[in-house]
Amino acid sequence: MSLKIRLARAGTKKRPVYHIVIADSRSPRDGRFIERLGYFNPLLPKDKSALPTDRVLRFLDEAGVMKREKRSNPERAVPRKERKARAEEAEKAAAAAKAAAAAAKAAAPAS
Repeated sequence: MSLKIRLARAGTKKRPVYHIVIADSRSPRDGRFIERLGYFNPLLPKDKSALPTDRVLRFLDEAGVMKREKRSNPERAVPRKERKARAEEAEKAAAAAKAAAAAAKAAAPAS
């Protein structure tokens, strides 16, 4: 017995809905099936779709089904202590720049 994954038509006239089923290859299109996997409605808008998570997208990319864009997060490669130190230095530099700007602004009207 060879099995096929196929669409079985359901719905009314000019309003098709298809069931995705596993059936014996000898059974008719809309006849007996072994298991129903899901459904497909071709009349729904095409903009409604589910997006795969990053992990699932990796599997689909490996299988060649969907293309996964390469990600670049250079902060992730830096150890946590160094990231904290960089953030503290950036805060100090921002505070110093703000203080210098305030001092320059205060000195300007006095001249």
